Amino acid sequence: MAKTTDQMPLSELVGGLVSDVSGLLRKEIDLAKTEASEKVAKALGGVEVLMIGLIFAIGAVGVLLSALVSGLAASLVSNGMNEVTANATSALVVGLVVGLIAWALISKGLATLRGSNFKLDRTTASLRRDVDVVKEKM
Repeated sequence: MAKTTDQMPLSELVGGLVSDVSGLLRKEIDLAKTEASEKVAKALGGVEVLMIGLIFAIGAVGVLLSALVSGLAASLVSNGMNEVTANATSALVVGLVVGLIAWALISKGLATLRGSNFKLDRTTASLRRDVDVVKEKM
């Protein structure tokens, strides 16, 4: 006949609880490792594509900004400004506008990377459930 928990000595009950908790913690650590590696792999794939896109974007932006400076300078020259002053003014205006846009985008990107995307939500929820189960057994 099998012993019920009422008939088991306290030492066996505590030993079983310790064994259950240690097994549970091992499973939680494995879950955390798996979840973290999934998130890192996903992030690295996105970074690769982002870098390639950035290389092409830098070239395109350079060409477009050069055209914008030339067009603005030509417009200023046609309105009576001398060519040297028009070129300098155009480059300054375009540089300031692009600098402000870059600052805003960099600020937004850094705010996004501050860590909220790297929280291990499933592991945290599972650990909370496990703590509740252990508390019930105590």
